[in-house]
Amino acid sequence: MIKIIANGIEKEVAKCTTLAQIAADLNGEKCYLVAKINNRIVELYHEPQDGDIVEFIDLTDVEGYRVYQRSLVFVMIYAARRVLGDDIKVVVEHSINKNYYCEILRDGFELNTDVLEQIKTVMQEIVAADMPIVKHTLKLEEAKEIAEQMNLHDKVRLLHYRTTSLINFYKLGDFYDYYYGPMVQSTGCLTKFDLRMSGTGFIFVFADRQSPQELSVIKDIAKLSAIFKESKTWSRILEIDTVGALNDKIAAGLAGDVIRVSEALHEKKTVRIADEITDLGRKVVLIAGPTSSGKTTFSHRLAVQLQVNGLKPRVIGLDDYYINRANTPLDAFGKPDFESIRAIDVVQFNLDLERLMAGEAVEMPKYNFLTGQREYKGNFMTLGADDVLVIEGLHGLNPALADSIADSLKYRVFISCLTQLNMDNHNRIGTTDTRKIRRLVRDNQFRGFDAKRTIDMWPSVVRGEHENIFPFQENADVIFNSALVYELCILKIHAMPLLFAIKDNDPAYIEACRLLKFLDGFMGIVENEVPKTSLLREFIGGSCFKK
Repeated sequence: MIKIIANGIEKEVAKCTTLAQIAADLNGEKCYLVAKINNRIVELYHEPQDGDIVEFIDLTDVEGYRVYQRSLVFVMIYAARRVLGDDIKVVVEHSINKNYYCEILRDGFELNTDVLEQIKTVMQEIVAADMPIVKHTLKLEEAKEIAEQMNLHDKVRLLHYRTTSLINFYKLGDFYDYYYGPMVQSTGCLTKFDLRMSGTGFIFVFADRQSPQELSVIKDIAKLSAIFKESKTWSRILEIDTVGALNDKIAAGLAGDVIRVSEALHEKKTVRIADEITDLGRKVVLIAGPTSSGKTTFSHRLAVQLQVNGLKPRVIGLDDYYINRANTPLDAFGKPDFESIRAIDVVQFNLDLERLMAGEAVEMPKYNFLTGQREYKGNFMTLGADDVLVIEGLHGLNPALADSIADSLKYRVFISCLTQLNMDNHNRIGTTDTRKIRRLVRDNQFRGFDAKRTIDMWPSVVRGEHENIFPFQENADVIFNSALVYELCILKIHAMPLLFAIKDNDPAYIEACRLLKFLDGFMGIVENEVPKTSLLREFIGGSCFKK
């Protein structure tokens, strides 16, 4: 017998007892997906050792929700192959309100409601049968051979660049697949989902993490969906839709070409936005977006294009209107909530804006992120006849800001990092992950924060974004996608040492390991060819734009 602590309860169990057996005894109503032992996520086939502290995880936990989504994607692809055959290609394209937009591709095939319903029915049968999902640790060459046999050519391409000698594949029925992270032990707990037609593909609807008995709400995000389509077009232009394809370009010595075309696509979109602002005669440009979306650099690049059009842009950062750090509001967990609109001195900002629009001279503040203080150092601004205010910040589209300015004078831009790249057809790259890596690199370079601090504050960041930023994205006149297909190849060089510095006894260690495994799939490239005007320079340094 061995003694463990499971969900805070001391238990004595027989040696070789699995976590699945222990979980079944703990709580019959909760469906546990994986567990945490000694600060590591483990699957339920694992056998704990004497003295282990075990925390079981369901889908209400962030890590549990990832396992739930990942496992259901595996079930969906297996079901689709059973209905349509092994020669189809299932692509998990992007996220829509925590749900996934997917497509099924084959020459001459068009998805319809009847076929989608057949796939859903087979998925329900697989769940009802509680089929095992078995983990197999394979040698790299053996993994490549199995991927070829499964017609998973995108994974063969990706595995070509793996440096580890062993690869974990998962097996469901007779189907093997490769995923970035743990799976459930069997399918019986994956009961809540739906498949709904959308355009030429379908939306994979998951359970709501906060209310697992309910499905996630699908909101109308027409403008954001259009940007995802634009991103797909950009991928075709670059001939890069997966990390394997990106690595192929780098290995062929074409990294410079990828950088130049990616930057040109950004510049072309910026020119179009500047032309529209000029043609409409707008005087106040409001730029909003979540953290680490590149708002600051975009505002300066837009200002350059407005100058080309004969206007005189004046850039203002909402960050300079942060209240002093000691007075920052706290979130529900007692942590500083920098993403809250209450962290901004809205009254002072609106007063300064009204005075500027009235032609008065206004002393502009500057926020010192090292000291956490707003400072005034005699920097006065006065607007002329050809001046255009370019205002950027998290809350740029919040109705509480610039509320006294007529809509006919305002132009709203929402900017976010909506990556057009997937690890492979079945493993998508979350936009949140890209922004998180951008931020931990920037926070370390320019704000004196280590990676642990950035990871610790991230849940608060995400909560604040969903409360204060994303609700206003569809109010924008235009959405700008700040993702660069090559950026993680450069960010990894900056981020990996910061992540390795997190100790294995720290709560942030689990997330650090997940990000390190994710970044390991990218070939690294040096930043020499990244132009000083690039949005990426806002995070790695070397920008020609001064904040």
